[in-house]
Amino acid sequence: MPTRLADLKVKLFTDGADKAQIVEMAKQPWIAGFTTNPSLLKKAGVSDYEAYARDVVAAVPDKPISFEVFSDELDEMHAQAQVIASWGRNVYVKLPVTNTKGEGLYEMVRALSRDGVKINMTAIFAEDQIVKAIDALDGGAPACVSVFAGRLADFGIDYRPIMRDAVARARRTKNVEIIWASTREVFNVIEADEIGCHIITAPADILKKLAAIGTRTGAEISLDAVKAFCADAEAAGLTLRTKLTDAAQ
Repeated sequence: MPTRLADLKVKLFTDGADKAQIVEMAKQPWIAGFTTNPSLLKKAGVSDYEAYARDVVAAVPDKPISFEVFSDELDEMHAQAQVIASWGRNVYVKLPVTNTKGEGLYEMVRALSRDGVKINMTAIFAEDQIVKAIDALDGGAPACVSVFAGRLADFGIDYRPIMRDAVARARRTKNVEIIWASTREVFNVIEADEIGCHIITAPADILKKLAAIGTRTGAEISLDAVKAFCADAEAAGLTLRTKLTDAAQ
């Protein structure tokens, strides 16, 4: 198990669409790339997608950044992927594993990848999706497969065997990397590192906690918690009448 940030072998990507935050995190040498999605764009208040994306790429031209298509029609998704790919050499086009009708994008991804488009195939949860995604991308341009480990855990599904299998399959290729996505906590980074995952993407607030790895023992953390409870009780002005307080009066 890694005992400090410098011991991690997994590449760390920041998941978010706030430009100021992206620029801030890009200054950190241990941040290797960035991922965005339509939900994060909405949260960041992005309305002019292309202007925003080109601005971000200009600010961070030397680290991979994923931008996702948003159409639900296959032909338009393909056209959007080509436009997004033109935004920069460091841009990865995020394409979901299916559209909302459940139509698979594997053949589209295969064609785009062999045309030189860097792909981040996303919204992947099932083993058969992993197999088909890696097969479609194998032999093409540099590519990633984003497996949503955190969301699987939210539904009580053990993501560990799925992630191990995905990593093993990807490592048999020359161009496909696995992204551990929907990260929920710092320990997920440790898990991803131990499994041998290529990349983990996480919100900035989680990544910023990594500097604390190995700096505290369980006993020290316990004492910190007790001190915090005590300070908060005093700050809240909590009182409770007991025999001892009555005697003191």
